[in-house]
Amino acid sequence: MPGVTLPFPIAVSLGDPAGIGPEVLAKAWDARQAQHLPPFFAIGDRRALAAVWSGPVETLEDPRDALSVFPRALPLVQVDDPGDLVPGHPNLAGARCALDSLELGVGLTRTAMASALVTGPVSKAQLYQIGFTYPGQTEFVAERCGVAAARAVMMLAGPSLRTVPLTVHVPLADVPRLICKELIITRARVLCRALQRDFGIEHPRLVVAGLNPHAGENATIGREEAEIIIPAVAELQAGGMNIVGPLAADTMFHAAARQHYDAALCMYHDQALIPIKTLHFDDGVNTTLGLPIVRTSPDHGTAFSIAGTGQATPGAMIAAIRLAGECAARRLLAANAAAAAA
Repeated sequence: MPGVTLPFPIAVSLGDPAGIGPEVLAKAWDARQAQHLPPFFAIGDRRALAAVWSGPVETLEDPRDALSVFPRALPLVQVDDPGDLVPGHPNLAGARCALDSLELGVGLTRTAMASALVTGPVSKAQLYQIGFTYPGQTEFVAERCGVAAARAVMMLAGPSLRTVPLTVHVPLADVPRLICKELIITRARVLCRALQRDFGIEHPRLVVAGLNPHAGENATIGREEAEIIIPAVAELQAGGMNIVGPLAADTMFHAAARQHYDAALCMYHDQALIPIKTLHFDDGVNTTLGLPIVRTSPDHGTAFSIAGTGQATPGAMIAAIRLAGECAARRLLAANAAAAAA
């Protein structure tokens, strides 16, 4: 946020060293002045950066030194050597490096040595082979922060749209049985609070998508809307929340419709991610709501097929760093105001 200086840099885990994470972060540092980015430092292996970039890198003894290093070089906290490293060719050593980087990033942010955490893209397939048991980085970060999975809410954010999937990495066939009134209410409350605290929206306007075509067509095309979604929305409205739904998902994402809400709660992964990636493929951000720390991530994967070719674009990484800085700044202002009022 303009006029707010963060007391600590932002931590960025590089993700899988064989993916495009190192390249897009290096390009973000190159664009730091033009994009007015807050200071950040990388966590990962120096060779992953050297393999795709010839710019200056300085290894840190203390992450807080990143503030002084940042203007002249990309600051780096080095993790253990990941073994053989070739862009575009993931291996288990690289997966361990990615996990170590993520773990360290969470720890540094939780202990206030970083103002926020940005996580680079990882390969879940590789992580699963080294014993990673979480559906994704979101659930891992939540667990390390002591937050129940149900209260760690994934939101996809772009300049003109924010969406939250009610269910995430589950088979589509399982979605109807996983949707319940309590889950909708919990997700909506976390979303509303986060929009106020981290996005500066005093009175958030929320909409809820239906599960079935035409939002159930008055219970003639499925009954989830009538039996689950409508009662949940009614209870939230009774509690004072500005929320409407269920709406037909095929008509709620066009430009005119998006003017009437600040975020959309969707029933499943693709219902939330398809509109975001259609509108904001190059600058979409994945952010985790409900955590004691600010965590964002570029909304793209490792892109092993183009890693090391110079083709990766840094737009989503830049957007993730910028959003992390803005959210952290709002939390800082709120904390300072509360301290002054005490």
